[in-house]
Amino acid sequence: MKKRFYIETTVVSYYTARPSRDLLVAGHQEATHELWSRLVNDFESYISALVYEEASRGDSVLAKARLDALKPFTMLSIDDEVRLLAEKIIAERGIPAEYPEDALHIAVAAANGMEVIVTWNFAHLNNPFTRIMIRQIVENEGYVCPEICSPEELLEDEL
Repeated sequence: MKKRFYIETTVVSYYTARPSRDLLVAGHQEATHELWSRLVNDFESYISALVYEEASRGDSVLAKARLDALKPFTMLSIDDEVRLLAEKIIAERGIPAEYPEDALHIAVAAANGMEVIVTWNFAHLNNPFTRIMIRQIVENEGYVCPEICSPEELLEDEL
């Protein structure tokens, strides 16, 4: 069985962005490009309506490129179950209240049985302290918490 991946918005943003002169960002872009075909071909990869909405923002040319890149992925809806879990994640301080979209990404992935959330968001999703809190909250609500990792981490594991 193929692993089930949830692709968070930062991943498609790095994939479609103009090449960066910043070495760290350029490295993230390269890792994203290396992983992209695997996300499309080797795994069951999903996005949510939130990813689609976030990807549509900003520069119209880049937004179109992001939306085109998302076409191969199945879109998950955001229903009341997802919203309730996101509210719980925020209420229990897994994600700051100022970033409700980040809680929604986690909730939609958990509620739909994703095994992995792929993200470049190190501020609120993919850092050790946040991951611990998120895992505890999600599992206390009766869900299996997806692993949260960057494209670089996935490439290191040689999926």
